[in-house]
Amino acid sequence: MSSSVLQTVAQSAINVLLVLLLSPLLEGGVRKLVALVHSRIGPPVYQPYLDLLKLMSKEEIVSSSDGLFRYSPMICLALVLAAAVLTPIGAAPPMQMSGDAITFVYLITFSSVMIMMSGISSASPYGVIGSAREMMMILMVEPVMLIALITLGVKSGSMQFSDMMTYQAGQGPALSTVIAAVALFLSLIAQMARLPFDIVEADQEIMEGPFVEQSGTKLAFFKWAFYAKELIFAALFVSLFIPRPVFAGYGLNLLFGLLKMAVVLLLVGVVHVVNPRLRIDQAVRYFGVLIFVALIGLTFALVGA
Repeated sequence: MSSSVLQTVAQSAINVLLVLLLSPLLEGGVRKLVALVHSRIGPPVYQPYLDLLKLMSKEEIVSSSDGLFRYSPMICLALVLAAAVLTPIGAAPPMQMSGDAITFVYLITFSSVMIMMSGISSASPYGVIGSAREMMMILMVEPVMLIALITLGVKSGSMQFSDMMTYQAGQGPALSTVIAAVALFLSLIAQMARLPFDIVEADQEIMEGPFVEQSGTKLAFFKWAFYAKELIFAALFVSLFIPRPVFAGYGLNLLFGLLKMAVVLLLVGVVHVVNPRLRIDQAVRYFGVLIFVALIGLTFALVGA
């Protein structure tokens, strides 16, 4: 086995392990921030690890015999981990030869489809409502992310994340990429299911929506997939739109990347703690405006700005 193959395998393993093992810690940090803003002590930063372990030790209550209900949590987590090896975390994506930005968006979108399938097949009206809301969020949020990535792809001349990173590090920000960065960041809040966009779960309204009938290990897989997506989205944002400083060694790039990701997640936590949940019609209007802004950025990129 050649050294390049071994390096690819090693970096892929690092990405997957970082996403699996570090994402609950970052989630715990955000929870701690929310508690401090609320003048509470809050749970320890390692609480998400305890939550996952507790769920995995619980008995699973199966409310539906549908195969989608049984296997959608595992498929959802697997798709998120597949997206992780296409994500730049401290370096170019280890499996970039297997997919580009379009493949990444496909995997992330398909993981959300698994959430929908879980709710629809759960035989619960709350699950169906939550799935309908998830579908609405996909149709409104995913175009913003796709347009932002296409904008950077137009500027860099490639849809490969490594080429986008090289362009951004070498050329610096342009008007179109700044607009794309703002649009992407604002859409990430919804991608991470944070207030004011936790419409899909909305535990005070529809009792966790598509997850209402999930329990035990399967619910833990869904929760873990959410934590992992937070880290992936933060890594994607800082790698593509805040690539500097760039160091010669992988270790320093990874360290500074993790610090920038933590800052992004803390900013998302601040937005979460100071905003109430939007109504569905308000969210639709918000994302309509955000899609328009992202299209403006794409237009600027096409004319060279």
